[in-house]
Amino acid sequence: MTNPPLPAPRALLTRLGIPPTLAWGYLGLLLFMIGDGVESGYLSPYLIDRGVPEPRVALLFTVYGIAAALAAWLSGVLADLWGPRRVMWTGLAIWAAFQLLFLTAALPLDSYPLMLLGYGLRGLGYPLFAYGFLVWIAGVAPRARLGTAMGWFWFAFTGGLPTLGSLVASALIPHIGAYATLWSALALVAAGGLLALLLVRDEQGSPRPRGAGEGPLATLVGSVTVLWRNPRVGAGALVRVVNTASQFGFFVILPVYFTKTVGFSLTQWLHLLSAMFATNIVANLAFGALGDRIGWRRTIAWCGGAGCTLSTLLLFHVPTAAGPNFPLALLVAAFYGATLAGYVPISALMPSLEPRHKGQALAALNLGAGASTFVGPAVVAAFVGPLGVEGVVWIFAGMYAVSCVLTLFLKLPDEPEPAAADQDAAAPHTHPASA
Repeated sequence: MTNPPLPAPRALLTRLGIPPTLAWGYLGLLLFMIGDGVESGYLSPYLIDRGVPEPRVALLFTVYGIAAALAAWLSGVLADLWGPRRVMWTGLAIWAAFQLLFLTAALPLDSYPLMLLGYGLRGLGYPLFAYGFLVWIAGVAPRARLGTAMGWFWFAFTGGLPTLGSLVASALIPHIGAYATLWSALALVAAGGLLALLLVRDEQGSPRPRGAGEGPLATLVGSVTVLWRNPRVGAGALVRVVNTASQFGFFVILPVYFTKTVGFSLTQWLHLLSAMFATNIVANLAFGALGDRIGWRRTIAWCGGAGCTLSTLLLFHVPTAAGPNFPLALLVAAFYGATLAGYVPISALMPSLEPRHKGQALAALNLGAGASTFVGPAVVAAFVGPLGVEGVVWIFAGMYAVSCVLTLFLKLPDEPEPAAADQDAAAPHTHPASA
């Protein structure tokens, strides 16, 4: 007896590389990240205009990044212990609670300590929600389409933060003001979180049975020791830190630089930011699929590492030389957004580097992703004073060049070493996605 054909919507999702049981989760993630990204293009200049000194704004973003890094690491660990669904519920609750504190107390009172508490600890929220879902995808998607499934994850993630989030901000601020726009972010996050958590029914969202030696303490310790127990996982985590470090650093310095120094209006900057990541979300899909076809490692190294080295420099130097030339700035912004997506296959590569402990490898990946939200603003806070914006940009470009080299060492456990490959050039590749 032949198996009955899949219903048309499920068959279409499968062909697109989206696990059908998680489809509502992707949509919910998109809405959640739109809400999280509403502030990304204007919060820095908004706080400066309210009288918060620029170094304090950088510190605020740094505290937020530290909280996000901790939560990103814990998302993999807790997903192993609790299941992804409970981790996502926790992230939604934290985001909403601390956003309310930020909006109802910190801003009205102009209290910097409350800003550090409310906004800083809100950084725990989105990684638990988003990266909890990433673990869910890794447990459901087939390996042959894992890169594509991860591409859809990053499509939804960056579709919200900051692409559509910035568009929402640019549309609402002229009509309701910057403060009220922050309240709209809370509504969008709540809508997306509830959509994902109430409509996704996949059983992989529940805690998995744990074997001997896999208690909470062992899982927690293992998610750290894997960084040196398997040096390739550690190197992969560093590559993931570099991936979006410049993005979060640029959120701090580029809104001010592009508006105060280059001469763009705030609305033009928000449109540049939206175009940058509109390109990024399309490129996420393209590079996810490309990684499945030509190799995850090759795509990360050349499309991500080498591409970002060049695009980061162009993003700064072209507008600096040409002035407020919007079409030209649009081109370099789009190129930068596209090259950031070259790192997408690392979400498929990392759990494959440690196939017996995928949860631990994903915890390391998420730690790198979260750390980037801290490292980027920290680089700005440490070097923008002595080196200026240009010096910070060159530091980020150098980091991307180093990540390109590191990626070349991220071979899968069963991938032949170059010498062995030369001796047996005719042998087929067991895992072409590792190339």
